[in-house]
Amino acid sequence: MVTGLSSLVPFADIAAGVRFLGRLPSFLRHPIGSAEARAIVRRRLERREADFLAVAERLIYGYDGSPYRRLLRLAGCEYGDLERLVDREGVEGTLRNLYRQGVYLTVDEFKGRRPAVRGSATVPVDPARLCNPRATVHALAQSSGSRGPRTQVPLDLASNWDHAINRRLSLDARGAIGWRHAIWGVPGGGEMVIVLRFAVCGAPPVHWFSQVDPNGPGLHPRYRWSGRVMRWGSILAGVPLPTPRYVPLEHPSPILTWMVGVLRAGGTPHLKTFPSSAVRLCQAALDAGLDLRGAKFTLTGEPITAARLARIRRSGADAVPDYGSTESGAIGEWCLAPDAPDDVHLFHDLQALIQPGPNGQDRGLPPGALLISSLRLTAPLILLNVSMGDQAEMTERACGCPMERHGWTTHLHTIRSFEKLTGEGMTFFDTDVIRVLEEVLPTRFGGTPTDYQLSEEEAEDGRSRLRLLVHPAVGPLDEAAVVDQFLASIGAGSGAERVMEQFWRQAGVVRVERRAPHAQASGKILHLHLQRRDAAPVEPPTGSGGVE
Repeated sequence: MVTGLSSLVPFADIAAGVRFLGRLPSFLRHPIGSAEARAIVRRRLERREADFLAVAERLIYGYDGSPYRRLLRLAGCEYGDLERLVDREGVEGTLRNLYRQGVYLTVDEFKGRRPAVRGSATVPVDPARLCNPRATVHALAQSSGSRGPRTQVPLDLASNWDHAINRRLSLDARGAIGWRHAIWGVPGGGEMVIVLRFAVCGAPPVHWFSQVDPNGPGLHPRYRWSGRVMRWGSILAGVPLPTPRYVPLEHPSPILTWMVGVLRAGGTPHLKTFPSSAVRLCQAALDAGLDLRGAKFTLTGEPITAARLARIRRSGADAVPDYGSTESGAIGEWCLAPDAPDDVHLFHDLQALIQPGPNGQDRGLPPGALLISSLRLTAPLILLNVSMGDQAEMTERACGCPMERHGWTTHLHTIRSFEKLTGEGMTFFDTDVIRVLEEVLPTRFGGTPTDYQLSEEEAEDGRSRLRLLVHPAVGPLDEAAVVDQFLASIGAGSGAERVMEQFWRQAGVVRVERRAPHAQASGKILHLHLQRRDAAPVEPPTGSGGVE
């Protein structure tokens, strides 16, 4: 059986699956309690500077292959210098100092698409060298990347447990441990992490709904096998977890049936999904005359705007945001006394964040770009002032919500991408689509690279839309063929990018519009044009209790 399977699944995946199956039962048999989680977060915050130095000493200075080690030495910063800097300026002060000395990575550098050039020195960045050399690989996730190497992210149950500590306290803040939980996303390692994180908090999901068929043609076999392995291990632990069930965007009735059934039984259904997916689901409920008062959503993966939140609340449901990435894990989760629709508390026991400020533009970074650094020895990827292509407003304020009591006093809101497209929760970095716009489409359909542009916008119904602008000068076109070529090109392969391509295709996210691409005031035509609707007023929940 293993021989037959190995012809379909790489041996490394099989070995990781065996380790995962062996470790999973003990992982699930010991759920995290509230008192334990509070004590752990308190100790982490007390030891924050020591934890940062431990990561630097063991996983950067102690690892010959680390590109950060070379950047630090170019900056004249040996480990003893770093210790003194942290003692004098703290973690964030140290990170700002290092950033000014050239110790940081842009998205392209982090992805290995270009070397880090600092003055006359060039530092090659191999994404594999950013993986935690001490991590145990129980599964693999992939970030997007159809141009250049994709980032392989090792999934370690120890890291998942570290992040689940925070998830337990976040769920406690909402009174959510006893809710009925489900997710509606895609198959793969990233969603497995979510399922396991809920489970080890004592809130195992009852459903894993998938917007992409895990048994569909073209997907790597790991998407079928990984869910089954998790199911087998969870049964051994006595905590049976769901496998992905295909529920496409356009036919969400199985999810509505489940949510309404839980509500009628006196329970609280809670669905973690993408904002635009929640909008679609709530609109389907309104169209069917179904009342979702009391239903809860957690939204992730794309911008959460006032317009989208208002659409969700019209159905009677309520929603809160969380924020993270495949590479970093959880960065922050909901504020229950928010200043903005996407207001989250930064988990600064897990991550340290700084922003480049006005001088960032000299290095290709907007002033509000988020530069992330790892604070946990279990981090799957080691990050030191790394940009993931996001920017946000970052503030310190006393909000009075339960999350603040744990020491999470830093808030992020108005979180937006400046280097990637995010449609229906699926993300492609801008460099992933440039080759398609500049080379593939002009070669197939004619015209020049400046005749094609992607414009991302939020439609009136709260859904994401990507318009593929094609200049009229290109001449007559089969618009369906243009969309098909675009999606096929960015979805080359059988991994994460293939999942995203199928998802966008089924959701009908990309549409052709025959018009000249948007030009900046300077006359530049960028490959990606990001456009947001003006914020709509946020309607109060129609349920009885407001925010819990």
